[in-house]
Amino acid sequence: MVGAAPQSHFAMRALRHPSFAVGALLSSLLLLAAVIALVWTPYPPADIDIPHKLQGSSAAHWFGTDSLGRDIASQLLAGAQASILVGVFAVLIGFSIGTGLGLLASARGGWVEEGVMRLSDFTFAFPALLSAIMLGAIYGPGLVTGIVAIGVFNIPVFARVTRAAANAIWAREYVLAARAAGKNRWQITWHHVVPNIASALIVQATNQFATAIIAEAALSYLGLGTQPPMPSWGRMLNEAQTQMFQAPMLAVYPGMAIVLAVLGLNLMGDGLRDLLDPKLARKR
Repeated sequence: MVGAAPQSHFAMRALRHPSFAVGALLSSLLLLAAVIALVWTPYPPADIDIPHKLQGSSAAHWFGTDSLGRDIASQLLAGAQASILVGVFAVLIGFSIGTGLGLLASARGGWVEEGVMRLSDFTFAFPALLSAIMLGAIYGPGLVTGIVAIGVFNIPVFARVTRAAANAIWAREYVLAARAAGKNRWQITWHHVVPNIASALIVQATNQFATAIIAEAALSYLGLGTQPPMPSWGRMLNEAQTQMFQAPMLAVYPGMAIVLAVLGLNLMGDGLRDLLDPKLARKR
């Protein structure tokens, strides 16, 4: 029961924090849409119904239908799955490899640190879009191509954040005391560095999740990401551009879905940064 009080205090502060509360609500709606789409959508998302194409909002089709008669609401719900899937795995790739490299660079220093940072600089020269084009040319476009391209781009981001945060911890007095007590670099990294930089990594992971959603939409828009028949918000935007004057809402719905999802994750990340910062926590 001792740990219940701090958790309850954190939950109360989180609910009172407007940025975190709004962000958590929007992010929960994104997750809820993906979960609902696993078991139910108003219509099969890929079903084509030409006689009922370009219909407006109605009781039968809440957001209308597209140029092929597919139900927009069903595609939006199913498209949330692609966004979350790409975001989760791309962040996991960047987090696991990037954090490991950042911790290695900080713990070893010297030529190891310099090598990891120069490798990060080299990776930054290949943004997700360029990596997806290269991978698509070799293996073909698809969901896995998008995940790998975005994940590789996330690696230097996490490596830099981890290295900077870890270097600040290595300069603290309690780390110097641990070294004087005979602990080796990896013991100090695991027992002292990782727990003290965890909050920064959580916030960065939230922000990179939002970036991954934008990147997935961009790749799908260009035909390099999620492929038919799996729905994608980015591909919905691509298909809507030919109907901009006839049915402009076809672009508005997936565009708003992307905006709300990214806004929610960014707000939640900003809120977490405030809530997990000890200095700011004491002020609230």
